[in-house]
Amino acid sequence: MQNDTSYFLDLIRRSHRGRFKIYIGMIAGVGKTYRMLQDAREMLRQGTDIQIGYVETHGRPDTVKALKGLPVIPRKKVFYKGKEMEEMDLDAILRVHPEIVIVDELAHSNVEGCRNAKRWQDVMELLNAGIHVLSAVNIQHIESLNDEVRQMVGIQVKERIPDCVLQEADEVVNIDLTAEELVERHRKYPATA
Repeated sequence: MQNDTSYFLDLIRRSHRGRFKIYIGMIAGVGKTYRMLQDAREMLRQGTDIQIGYVETHGRPDTVKALKGLPVIPRKKVFYKGKEMEEMDLDAILRVHPEIVIVDELAHSNVEGCRNAKRWQDVMELLNAGIHVLSAVNIQHIESLNDEVRQMVGIQVKERIPDCVLQEADEVVNIDLTAEELVERHRKYPATA
């Protein structure tokens, strides 16, 4: 065991840090966001201060329905290349300081002009502020798997998270479907975004 002050200070800092739960899946559409919202609804029912910092429904009816009635911290409007876009409002979440916040799309690249380039960096800031975070990511967005994904499917995934982000998680929940279930879900409810 280390015997220096930096080790002890790191222990103190981590004790005040938020807890981090990641819902991970093989591919888009397996139900990560839906499961997060189900869990949020249950936590809210139990009296927990949980709010939505950012959720992407992709127009999936079940996900849209699961989001209804949950407290949402409004997104901020950002102008980028002449277009109005919406991003997660990190400053608003820090001000509201919910006990738990849902931050979907962990590998997302923020629009230029946001404080952090990547959403995972926003999440680290929230955790360091003592806010617990539920987030979701697909395995192809994990940095160390990038070469394998490119070899298997011939696509270079641009939005990635460093492996250390996954290592920061206190809990990882694997969400998966059979190939047949996934194909049927996509046939029945094609994503709009």
